[in-house]
Amino acid sequence: MRTFLRSRETGILAALVIVVLITTIKNPSFLFSQDGFRDLLLTPSILVLVAVGQAIVIITRSVDLSVGSVVGLTAYLTGRLFIDVPGIPIIVVFAAGMALGAALGLLNGALVAFGKVPALVITLGTLYAYRGINVLWAGSNRVNASDLPKDFLALGTSALLFVPYLTIIALIVVLVAGWYLRNQRGGRELYAIGSDPDAAQLYGLGVTRRILVAFLLCGALAGLAGVLFAARYGTTNSQTGTGLELQAVGAAVIGGVAIFGGSGTVYGAAIGAVLLLTINRALPILGIPDFWQQAVVGTLIIGAIVLDRVLSLRLSRQLISEREVSA
Repeated sequence: MRTFLRSRETGILAALVIVVLITTIKNPSFLFSQDGFRDLLLTPSILVLVAVGQAIVIITRSVDLSVGSVVGLTAYLTGRLFIDVPGIPIIVVFAAGMALGAALGLLNGALVAFGKVPALVITLGTLYAYRGINVLWAGSNRVNASDLPKDFLALGTSALLFVPYLTIIALIVVLVAGWYLRNQRGGRELYAIGSDPDAAQLYGLGVTRRILVAFLLCGALAGLAGVLFAARYGTTNSQTGTGLELQAVGAAVIGGVAIFGGSGTVYGAAIGAVLLLTINRALPILGIPDFWQQAVVGTLIIGAIVLDRVLSLRLSRQLISEREVSA
């Protein structure tokens, strides 16, 4: 209980609850209505998937700014598959979207790991490269809901016992990713690499391989998000996913994933994604102008980074003090 109360995730969850309560007091339909409760669960689901993948990469002391473009490419691929290959099984479309996302993520990881170039630079370049491919492919065309099967569109709107399918999928991904990072050797090595890449290399960890895996997972989850984006909104074009990369980074940082790598959880990133989009929905209801909506989100991100730095320095001083006492 003490660990739970002191964790960063608990603080973010408490902030989410406060935002929901204040907004519900102002407008009860925000929560106590069928559409309100449904949107509260459904709206953040796609961002949660992208934020989880982003968190895995950030933990290794990297970042992937291309995820928004990957979502756009895989969303358009989803529509084209249904149009160009009539009767294609939905599971095959999911596999194709995740495979494309994984391949694009692996390319990012290879450029970072083998090229020894900062991930910020590489993925900023692939952000524009992948977006350019999408614009070249889609042009001025768009995929409409009428082009997609009804069973596929139902995934984006239907629910199981009042819980949307998209939310269930996002929750499963969060739980599996959290279990992997906490309990599997590969997941623990990602934290070690993010804490000190040089020390991890000297210790004999497969730094290159783990970085490739991190980017591959991030790309695969962005691909899954692209497929679900098509199911959720029923329409996609060359600009789908624009700006999603910054939201994903913001969600991960707000959720307690240290931008300097080595700490944080995918649970925090998921809660950060929900908080971010809930705030975006809540502030207009509270009568706050658009400018202040963006300012609040920016303040949250800056505050999270400053808090991470303060906690890191405090822990460092504590460890130095303990060494001096033991000596």
